[in-house]
Amino acid sequence: MARASVSPVSGGPGGPGGPGGPNGPGRGGRGGRGPGDPGAARAKKRKRINLLIAGFAVFIMLAGVGVVGFTYYSTNVVMPNEMPLPLSTTVYANNGTTQLAKLGSENRTFITIKDIPQHVQDAVAAAEDRNFYRHSGVDYKGIVRAAWNNVSGGDKQGASTITQQYARNAFENLQDDTYGRKVKEAILASKLNEKYDKPTIMQHYLNVIYFGRGAYGIEAAAQTYFGKPASKLTVGEGAVLAALIKQPVKSETHLGYDPAVNPTDAKSRWDYVIAGMKKEGWLDAPGRPQSPTAYPKVLAPKKDGVGFGVDSPRGNVINYVRQEMDQMGLCSDSGAEGKVSCVDALRDGGYRITTTIDPKLQAAAENTAMQSKKGSELNDQPKNLMAAVVSIDPKKGRVLAYYGGDSGADFDYAGKNTDKNGDLTGGHQPGSSMKVYTLAAAIEDGISVKSHWDATPFKPEGTDVEIGNANRGAGKCGKWCTLEESTIQSYNVPFYWVTDKIGPEKVVDMAKKAGVTTMWGVDPPQAFDLSKKQRTPFDNWTGFGKYPITVFDHANALATFANDGKYIKAHFVIKVEQQDQGTGKWKVVRSERIKPEQRIDKRVTDEVTGVLKQIPRPNNLSLDDGRQAAGKTGTWEYDSRDNAHAWMVGYTPQIATAVWVGSRDPKKPKIRLTGGKAIGGSTLPGPIWEKYMNTALKGQEEIPLPSVTGEGDVTKGNGKEPVVTPPVIPGLPSGPGGPGGQLPCDPLTNPFCPRTDGNNGGNNGGNNPNDPGRPGNGGNGGGLLPGLPPTNRD
Repeated sequence: MARASVSPVSGGPGGPGGPGGPNGPGRGGRGGRGPGDPGAARAKKRKRINLLIAGFAVFIMLAGVGVVGFTYYSTNVVMPNEMPLPLSTTVYANNGTTQLAKLGSENRTFITIKDIPQHVQDAVAAAEDRNFYRHSGVDYKGIVRAAWNNVSGGDKQGASTITQQYARNAFENLQDDTYGRKVKEAILASKLNEKYDKPTIMQHYLNVIYFGRGAYGIEAAAQTYFGKPASKLTVGEGAVLAALIKQPVKSETHLGYDPAVNPTDAKSRWDYVIAGMKKEGWLDAPGRPQSPTAYPKVLAPKKDGVGFGVDSPRGNVINYVRQEMDQMGLCSDSGAEGKVSCVDALRDGGYRITTTIDPKLQAAAENTAMQSKKGSELNDQPKNLMAAVVSIDPKKGRVLAYYGGDSGADFDYAGKNTDKNGDLTGGHQPGSSMKVYTLAAAIEDGISVKSHWDATPFKPEGTDVEIGNANRGAGKCGKWCTLEESTIQSYNVPFYWVTDKIGPEKVVDMAKKAGVTTMWGVDPPQAFDLSKKQRTPFDNWTGFGKYPITVFDHANALATFANDGKYIKAHFVIKVEQQDQGTGKWKVVRSERIKPEQRIDKRVTDEVTGVLKQIPRPNNLSLDDGRQAAGKTGTWEYDSRDNAHAWMVGYTPQIATAVWVGSRDPKKPKIRLTGGKAIGGSTLPGPIWEKYMNTALKGQEEIPLPSVTGEGDVTKGNGKEPVVTPPVIPGLPSGPGGPGGQLPCDPLTNPFCPRTDGNNGGNNGGNNPNDPGRPGNGGNGGGLLPGLPPTNRD
């Protein structure tokens, strides 16, 4: 056989550009350089370097061959139904046995290839591997690229086929970006390609891959992004999901391809997928569907972009658990470098989390406040009504029950939310329930609850808005109302003057010390972190509840009063455990830290409690067996006829609970009962609070509450004592009382002297004319003896 001739390589000896060549230096085949030529020394050095690189490359190749051979014969190929899924996390109630949620595997539904439209399969191939139907499962160029980059220190990322990607997801030891991983990945992909046909590989790939928003697999992704099964996806929708696979969630270097997070790049990637489908003949060809004309509408992300495991009334508990895991340092909820995301930690970390939630009390909160529950206070009420309930153990700061809505993936009416603009929302105007903190701030400032204040409605200087007492005029006491009676009767005007006297900043500071973390302005509705020093819009209207706070914060602050002024941060996690993979035993990796802080003097909280314990009973909100409880109603008007927010908050030494009722429909902000009656603190929130508290306190010790002492300065109020005009008593001789024989009627010696200060006794128990309380409430006598100081109504 004749040998084929080989042309000289360009640049080599005798080549066109080499020594001795037509364009090279010198003449003939030996070149023109002498032994001392420095160029020759450099050439030798380069030759040695090239030999070293070549030798190293040979070593790498031989090592690769060994890895290939060993891996090929020692690795079993598994399909999704055989491989273990990421470890799921189980969240328990405080008894450690009642399961609140199981996170991780729920949001994955395996489906067969017949339920995945061909155009969806094609979209995935166009996005990730356009040669999928032609190659043997391996991208050899990717392997070479990874090998070279591994040697040179370049980018270790290399393109992988769909088959390789499945192999990477199927085995835990294929998660790094190295040459060794590429070799193993290629071997596994080759074996997969030998064992299974393309539709089977595509089927299992689409059941395993992550699409973001907690959705694993194409079925979960179709439901998450479009609210439909994968079998119903259109061409455009399939292309949206295919475009996500490259990077479904944001990273430090790129925002990812979720259209809700990065619409521009998501659309560009979608265009790339559609173009690829056209190029491959998968669209606009005979027997193939037509190209979509517009980008499809995608559902907005559920809260925090995650819907797995939280689509229930207890879902908000899971959201707080995630936040606390961040605070414990187990993960990051904000994308901190070097930390796994808390979503991934809950989904894949295999944790066992014991929460503070009492299953009995959680059920009680849901049964009394959840509109869909038969027997709840809202069950037969207008559909726009929404309630929220938060209950806390004052001694430990543990959240015992939390109801902020029917799903943790939707708006949380009891806590903080972030709107589409990234602004913090979630507060509700507390109305008269805010007077708890105003009263405490006044007492702390040395003002006695026996001080007198003017309740006469008026318009503050510079405004046309009258401050009144919910259409009750100057109340029963006119210009001479004690701070105690003003609190019980829920008069607004005296609390305006109290706030004016001590300054609204002291009211806000008292609320902050008790546990309120955030307050909102009204126009604009901006959130203010109370831990930061900043200018705020909070004025004298703060004293009677104009500025919104959350139900959760209100409950935490009330728990501080129930705990004699000692603040404990409300929390949801008792302990977090993780399983030792070697022994199978569970070990505690984090646990609660209860740190009481004496933020408010006990004498202040005792005096506040002494006043507040007089409120529930006149509002027909008595607890079982006559148990004493401190409480306060609250209402904020929508207009002069209707209310927008109604509250009942209160506590015993064992439990503090806040209840809010408002509207879930922005188009129907007014709150009325089915019969048309306006809702106030005692007409709907009150019964919810009463029913829940009776359940929560059943079987617990009855602890008496402190009584009012009147300690403090009684002269600091702006009240004006009425002048007593002596009555005319006919037939008596003229005396110092005036002409006609009139003598003064001394109320200290004659209990039948008529009252002249406008107070005829009684108590209507309400804090709004539209909220007179339930039938039989207040007002039928029992007034105080004229001229005598008011006594405590225990």
